[in-house]
Amino acid sequence: MSTSNKNSGMSHATIETNNGLMIVLILIVLLFGGMVEIVPLFFQKSTTIAAPGLKPYTSLQVAGRDIYQREGCYNCHSQMIRPFRAETLRYGPYSKANEFVYDHPFQWGSKRTGPDLHRVGGKYSDQWQITHLNNPRDLVPESIMPAYPWLMNAPVDAASVPVHMSTLRTLGAPYTDAEIAAAVEDVTGKTEMEALVAYLQVLGTTSK
Repeated sequence: MSTSNKNSGMSHATIETNNGLMIVLILIVLLFGGMVEIVPLFFQKSTTIAAPGLKPYTSLQVAGRDIYQREGCYNCHSQMIRPFRAETLRYGPYSKANEFVYDHPFQWGSKRTGPDLHRVGGKYSDQWQITHLNNPRDLVPESIMPAYPWLMNAPVDAASVPVHMSTLRTLGAPYTDAEIAAAVEDVTGKTEMEALVAYLQVLGTTSK
């Protein structure tokens, strides 16, 4: 009995005192745990099949989403409403995985200096969004959100949109060759403000 305990203790001590071995074992545990958590998601219809009515972003919305990421909007706004009464009362129906099938990368997040934006689509008019983005304090005097006046006159980078759409198609968005070919013409002459508002106005509208 004492020999068994001794051997067990020596084994435990060996692991705890050997940094290299400890790191390897931790990585194995993390890898196994990650596979158990993540791999099944690739085979669940609730995460791989688009929600009814969900469509991939239009060329202008793709440009707007790029601007949203470029300006770091995700640093203050999440796009993930949790299934809690306090959240659904404030923001609307909780977010579902199949609403984000065409989002690469996801904009879920957990940081909320500002409100969650997943159901903001259609909540305000285009003009309200433009005024708010141009100078938030014109509508909300106590707002600490930065102003984005340069978006008003900055033209959309039309040449980059087909490239982004092609990449999204590779990742599963069902864009046709015709839609990608027409992207440059669709966004030419549009401002970055128009693109960003177009993106915001579609967020969460599938559930509605």
